Amino acid sequence: MNKGLIKLTGVLSCLLLFNFSTAQTKGQNTLPKWAFGGFVRPQNINPIISPDTNAKFFDPMSNKMVGWEADYTFNPAATVKSGKIVVLYRSEDKTGVEIGTRTSRIGYAESADGLKFNRKSKPVMFPGKDSQKEFEWPGGCEDPRVAVTETGTYVMFYTQWNRKIPRLGVATSKDLVTWVKHGPIFRKAYNGKFFNIPHKSASILTKLEGDRQVITKINGKYWMYWGELHVFAATSTNLVDWNPVVDDKGELKQLISPRKGYFDSDLTECGPPAIMTDKGIILFYNGKNHPGKGGDKRFNGNSYCAGQVLFSSNDPTKAIGRLDVPFLRPMASFEKSGQYVNGTVFIEGLVYFKEKWFLYYGCADSKVGVAVFDPHKPAPPDPIPLL
Repeated sequence: MNKGLIKLTGVLSCLLLFNFSTAQTKGQNTLPKWAFGGFVRPQNINPIISPDTNAKFFDPMSNKMVGWEADYTFNPAATVKSGKIVVLYRSEDKTGVEIGTRTSRIGYAESADGLKFNRKSKPVMFPGKDSQKEFEWPGGCEDPRVAVTETGTYVMFYTQWNRKIPRLGVATSKDLVTWVKHGPIFRKAYNGKFFNIPHKSASILTKLEGDRQVITKINGKYWMYWGELHVFAATSTNLVDWNPVVDDKGELKQLISPRKGYFDSDLTECGPPAIMTDKGIILFYNGKNHPGKGGDKRFNGNSYCAGQVLFSSNDPTKAIGRLDVPFLRPMASFEKSGQYVNGTVFIEGLVYFKEKWFLYYGCADSKVGVAVFDPHKPAPPDPIPLL
């Protein structure tokens, strides 16, 4: 080999090494100090909840036995009761042909370690011949989020779906099994101005008190973030009746919105209960990537990835920090195959348990997964895919 070729080969090797190193650097994902993560998927555990064709339930609306979780089980809420983690998950039967056309109910599963679950054979929340029939039938009860008060009352926010208008409903319980439905949360606000607009996905504000994650207040009122396309807010004095936060024109105040060119370019949908920290309020949300030029090409079009935004504790409508890339994204096979083939990690349940944070999420609208964040031993967040 002549000297010129040797020199050229050396230069090319250096360029290749430089490009490889740059690519590796670009693939790394670093979180700001205020953010939670990274979350680790435990090995050989996921998915933790999958459809069960053997589970039968007498449906009071159709007056027959149905396979209430035969088709899909996904989008879970989570909380702690009596030293165990309880996951409340959405299930779909086989009465329709696609998402939104079947009936959804909410199932119950509990675990002593947060990883291996025992399930009840019947749903704990479902459409019935009750005061909420007009809002919940035939679509059902969808996508719960749950948190607990200091005095031990569990509060569930869920989507009431009558296949006409999705509405946020609220229910309360002392044991997570028997629920009292209170109906649509915006029914009374502003003389019903927002009652008939589509609204879903509520993330009530919580905080840690010792080792308990409980619902908290700001300036004497309960606070929540909510919304699917944009993120809005609402306040309450009784956890049942909520007033959306409006601007000086009396319209819903948008707190964050989709960003062109980012993983959340199509939707910013609220996730599990928000958390008050010493850095501010962290809202976990689900970002949907635009399938066209408006999206981030590093992520699959129409995929759902998980983001975080930091709001000011002094002004909870003011965003002061936001992740530019997701901390959790569809990577495992069960997160990219199923009912939603574009890939989904749809986060709805986050609980503090044995000094760790357990995050429960829907996998491709088909199954339930878990990822764990240990604040004492933080792991890297999901890597950024390379173009």
